[in-house]
Amino acid sequence: MLLIDEEGTVIHGFIPPSRIDTYLRHMIPGSTYRLNNYFGSKTKKVYRVADPDVTIAFSWNSVLSVLTDNYIGHIRLVNEQTLTEDLVLDENEIASMRRILIHVQTYDGPVMKLYLWDKAATDLCENFKSLRKPPSVILVTAVNPKRFGGSVFFDMDVQATREYLTWFELNSEAANRVNAEIVTKAETATIGDLLSYMKQEDAKVAWFECTATIDDVMRDSAWYYIACGGCKTKATKGPTTLMCKKCGKTEITGSAEYLTKISVYDNNDYASFVVLGDAGQELTGKKASGLVESYYEAYEGALDGHVVPVPQALIDVIGQTRTFVIKISKHNLKGKTQSLTVTKVLPHDGSALGSDIGADVVVSPDEVALGSGNSKEGSSIAKRTKCG
Repeated sequence: MLLIDEEGTVIHGFIPPSRIDTYLRHMIPGSTYRLNNYFGSKTKKVYRVADPDVTIAFSWNSVLSVLTDNYIGHIRLVNEQTLTEDLVLDENEIASMRRILIHVQTYDGPVMKLYLWDKAATDLCENFKSLRKPPSVILVTAVNPKRFGGSVFFDMDVQATREYLTWFELNSEAANRVNAEIVTKAETATIGDLLSYMKQEDAKVAWFECTATIDDVMRDSAWYYIACGGCKTKATKGPTTLMCKKCGKTEITGSAEYLTKISVYDNNDYASFVVLGDAGQELTGKKASGLVESYYEAYEGALDGHVVPVPQALIDVIGQTRTFVIKISKHNLKGKTQSLTVTKVLPHDGSALGSDIGADVVVSPDEVALGSGNSKEGSSIAKRTKCG
């Protein structure tokens, strides 16, 4: 069986044949239990069904007790993305993973991870599509409902959610006092750690904090791309308008977003980072759209679609030592690219409460949005000497 704890960790569970009649007949998929007295053992590869290579096994004195409490709270993050009206769920990814990760806060208490599986995950997707805005309140009749059992309700569905929604609307400041992003804070790693992790056979998509010095800004490709103004996915050109494949809209308003390659180093290693979306603004203090607009205003003769050269705001970051939130993506693990994606850049003083590691942009770091090359006019970039 698969066991899932309150932190969302999935592990292989095993009941020996001699004890099946004692325990299995009392267990209902989707229900929540407390298990006392068990032992762990190494999982054989042929039977491995979860990421950890250990198995929780029932012993002769294991005690299984059912927990029947419902779980209710307000939604803070969905698949580690901030809950906004522009939030678009990737239904293909959810169908493949068969689950949605939600960070839920009960009243003004702590933020906890809650996994919705199978039908519960599908129900949430349907609610997102049918409502004009994402639901705020969620009620789950059993934590981590898996395949069978366990119902999910939202906002105005039942009396309990309606009462909670009323409280939430009257106490929004207290309800959001805890920073939901704290629970997604990434592990600290050096560039060498990141490169080593990518080579591990069992490595998964993961996020890390890495402190490095910016050595250069790449100018052999565009430093930005044109995105859907809603979901920030790379826009595609239609016959007369811009379109968005993710939103399914055939006419959108496009905006420039960062897609900037930089080379960085720490005490021991060099790497190539790709700064995406809002991370670029956190790095430079400037919006990509504003920099692009300023260029066209200064050069009125520039044709639409002309590749804007690297702006001074990006050149000025060379030599800075910053802390980056890095996403090791599927492209890295499959060897398709060695460039590491930056999803957030922390302030100089490192005082950020947490890292919004869900701010993914649906565009490959290897893609460029506006042509094959970038102008090299402007200030030349002096290489920084690496300090040990």
